This record gives sequence, C-alpha cells and structure tokens, in this order.
Amino acid sequence: MSLEQENVKSGEIIDTKVLKRLYDFVRPYKGKFYFLIFLTLALAILAPTRPYFIQIAIDEHVAIGDKQGLINIVLLLIFLMVVQAGVQFAHTYISGWIGQAIIRDIRIKLYRHLLKMRLKFFDNTPIGRLVTRNISDVETLADVFSEGLAAIIGDLLQLVTILGVMFYIDWKLTLVSLCTLPLLIISTYVFKEKIKITFNDVRNAVSNLNSFLQEHITGMTIVQIFNREKKEHEKFKAINKDHRIAHVKSVLYYSIYFPVAEIIQAMGIGLVVWYGATGVFDLEIQIGVLISFIMYLQLFFRPIRMIADRYNTLQLGVVSSSRIFKLLESEENIANEGDFQPEKIQGKIQMENVWFAYNDEDWVLKNINLDVNHGDTVALVGATGAGKSSIINLLSRFYEINKGSIKIDGTDIKDFELATLRRHIGVVHQDVFLFSDTIFYNITLGNPDITREQVMHAAKMVGAKKFIERLPGGLDYNVMERGATLSVGQRQLISFVRAMVYNPEIIILDEATSSVDTETEELIQKAIHKMMKGRTSIIIAHRLSTIQKANKIIVLHHGEIKEEGTHESLLALEGYYAQLHHMQLKSMAI
Repeated sequence: MSLEQENVKSGEIIDTKVLKRLYDFVRPYKGKFYFLIFLTLALAILAPTRPYFIQIAIDEHVAIGDKQGLINIVLLLIFLMVVQAGVQFAHTYISGWIGQAIIRDIRIKLYRHLLKMRLKFFDNTPIGRLVTRNISDVETLADVFSEGLAAIIGDLLQLVTILGVMFYIDWKLTLVSLCTLPLLIISTYVFKEKIKITFNDVRNAVSNLNSFLQEHITGMTIVQIFNREKKEHEKFKAINKDHRIAHVKSVLYYSIYFPVAEIIQAMGIGLVVWYGATGVFDLEIQIGVLISFIMYLQLFFRPIRMIADRYNTLQLGVVSSSRIFKLLESEENIANEGDFQPEKIQGKIQMENVWFAYNDEDWVLKNINLDVNHGDTVALVGATGAGKSSIINLLSRFYEINKGSIKIDGTDIKDFELATLRRHIGVVHQDVFLFSDTIFYNITLGNPDITREQVMHAAKMVGAKKFIERLPGGLDYNVMERGATLSVGQRQLISFVRAMVYNPEIIILDEATSSVDTETEELIQKAIHKMMKGRTSIIIAHRLSTIQKANKIIVLHHGEIKEEGTHESLLALEGYYAQLHHMQLKSMAI
C-alpha cells in the first residue's frame, strides 16, 4: 500500500480516542459548542410540532367549523416555523464557525510542527503527502462538525422525538408505519459500506493528483527539456481518469440509494394510507391523525437516509484526524533542549569521533576528527558522496550525529539553543531557493530587526548592490516563484547577501560559486575574501583553484578523512588530493 492509500477498513468502528482528542481542540470554543448542542436539541423538539398542530387544526377546529381556533393554530404554526428557521440558521452558522475555527487551529499547529522536523523527515516523506495532510485532511475535519457529529446527534434525537410523538398519538398506526423500516435500514447499511469505499478511492485519487501536479509543475523545466510533455500528459490523463471513475462510482451509489429509499418511504406511506383510511371509514382514526402520520413518516425517513451519508463523513473525518495526529505525534522533530544563548562566539569548531548515517548503520561519515580554529579557512574536497555536505549539515544540526560530539568554542552544539546556534552560522548553498516575494523579503526572511540599510550594506560587500539597484523597484522587486525572473548568478549573489546580513561568526560555502560565470565568480571571490576576515570559514568546492589559499584542506573519501594539510603539502604527498588536482588540470587543458 502506498503512502497515500491509507484506506478505511470496511466495518471499522469509529475511534472514540480520536474523538476525545478532537474535543481538546473544541475546548477553547466550548461555550459555542454547548450552545450548538442546545440548538440541536431545540431542532429535534421543533421538528414534530408542525404535523402535530396540523392534526389538531383538522380534528379539533376544521372538523367542527371553528374558524377562530383555526386562525390561532395557523398563526402559532407560522410562529413556530419562523422560530425553527432561526434556530436552523444559528445551528448551521455556529457549527460551520466552530468547524472552521478548529481546522484553523489544527492547521497552524500542524504547520508549526512541520517547521520543527528534521530534514531526514522531509527526505523520506513526499511533499504531496504533507500537502494533503495540511490541506485536504484538515479540511475534512470541518465536515465532522458541520455535517458529521452534530448532524448525526440531531438526526437521532429527531427520530426519537418523532417516534415518541407517533406512539403517543396512535401506537397501532405507528407499528404499521414502521413495517418498511427494516428494508430502509438494510439498504442504508449497504449504501454506507459502498460509499465508504468510494470516498476513500476519491481521497486517494485527490492525493495522487496533488502529488503529481506538485512534482511535475516544479520540474516543468526538465519535462520540457527532454520533450516529455506528451508522456507526462498521458500519465496525468490516467490519474485524472482514476479520479473521475472514483467520483462516478460515488454518484452511482447515490443515484441508486436515494430512489430506493424514496420507494421504501412511498411503500410505508401507502401502508399508512391504506390502514389509516380503513380506520377513518370505521371511525377508529381521525382524518387529522392520518394526515399527520403521513407528514411524520416524511420527517422520519429523511434523517435515516441522511445518517448513512453523515456517518461516512464522520468516519472519514476521524480517519483524517488519525492521520493528522499520527503526524503530530511523530518524534522526527529536532530536540531543542539547550539553553546556551551567547551574543557572540569565537567560531572554534571541534569534531571528535563523529559517526553519521542517514539510514541505520549505512555510514556516511566514519570517525571524523576535525579541529578548526577561530578565523581559519578550511576546505572540504572529495568525490561526490564523500560526505562533505553531511559535515556542514551536522554542524547546523539539520541532522543529528549517531556517535561522537561536535563542539563550538568548547560547548557541545546540543547545549546551544537551536535558533541561537543557527544565527551564528551563515550558509550559502549551491542550490539557492527563493520565495515568491521581494528581494528584501528573500534576504531578511521577514526579520523585522534587519533594516534596508543593513541589506544594502551587505549587498555592497558581496557585489550585489549594482544589479539590485538596476532592477525595477530595487529591493522591492518580486523575484517570482523560486527566483524564476533572476539569473543563476543573481540568485547566488542574493544568497550571499542573505548569509551576510546576519553577520555570522562562521561562514559555510557549499559549492557557492559553481553555478556562476567567470566574471561573477571573480566578483564573488573578492567578496568571499572580505567575508572571511575575522570569521571561521568552511568551504566545499570541486574547483580546487578556489581553495588553494585555505589554511587547511580536508580530503574526504567514502566518509573518512584521508588527507589534510595545505595545498602545497598535499600536492607533495602525491595522494588523493594530488590525483584530484592533476585530473582537473587535465580537464581544463582539454
């Protein structure tokens, strides 16, 4: 079963534990919730009043020609109908309001939880699945309150009230009226089971559509470069076809069930008319009673027809809740138990016997020992997969080490308050992500403490000021989604400004100049030289020409440190580094 296909098992009983947890989200609105219950009770009581007063009007006033009494009953009926309409309005509005308030709170809590998750969690979880949890599954919960629990309780109370009134008026006629009830219950149960399956098929189809669209719109460049438009279009048509088939099945079951229910109801009314008319002829039943029973049956059968649909709505809401709570209970979040919050750090880094694996004991780093003094520039080199990026990810605690320790200025990084630790480390990645917003927002990320003057100062330092000023609106220029309106070099420069505006004591450059042209690289190299003054710097670079002046070069191979030293000393060793250097010189000559 795929990650998205988490079906509800047929015959599954509603999990009361989940309902209790949902009630925790109701607590802030318990005043409105209790008022909603009161309105539900009021509707259940008001429902059978209309047939009852019509019976009285016919048997006690029309039959004897009491016009004034009839007028009084009609006025009372109009008043009750207005009251019922007002109560129904309040019930619908408040149930919807509570539902929307609760899903707002759950959505906020869920997103806040996602913000704290380890990167490992996002590595292993499809984005489409998380979007479905935060949007579709949460939205389903609104139906639990507007069309699920409250509505079912109201329907059940209405049934009990109507039955009570019917038995009070004429128990024999009531038993005749209920002769067709077993047929309706059986057909309702069958419908409930069938529609439950189709509801899950629809939800799975929606999840597949979400995942496919998110992935392929994001990767549209690749699709078009490799002329995959037609193939991907065919895939989408197939997924969309599954979605249509699932919906059509649900429409089919509805189109069968409701006519069948109408037939069963008509049979019940037919029996009541036959038996009641016989009683009227024999003067055993009054005509008003017969007419009211026909109306009672219509009121009685309607909630039974709706309960099956609402039960499935409630059940699917509970299933969605279970998925959401499972995500909220995930322990993939980063432990933030440290309380060390220094204003400034020196930037001395120590890695002692560090072991790290993304999965079990498939070690990416093995027994790493590394010392970086304050103000040093250390370069990490090695083939793809050697473990270079893993080291810098561990330093910022994007992942947790399996064994060993990492210290900054002699303090274990786990003892730092997480936000403080990351504030002291500036990271510039090769793959720059920009949000669909202004350049100013993408640099400050909404931090109100950073001024436009500070941004322009940092931009001037890294050589980005001129190109920013040339853009329409300058810092207020909207870069569009993922920075689509900027060149690769411009996006890279913005990432440098973003790192420098926080004035970090440790700078990490992960292939930061690999995606820019020669002219921009020369500009950035000058900026990097200024940035590194007085700061501890870690550089990952494939182009060895950019790191020759580093204080120390670390050569990684299959997760282990094989060599370390200066450019000249490593060349003299004629080992891994020398081999990499000769290979690059040869490729440049070609």
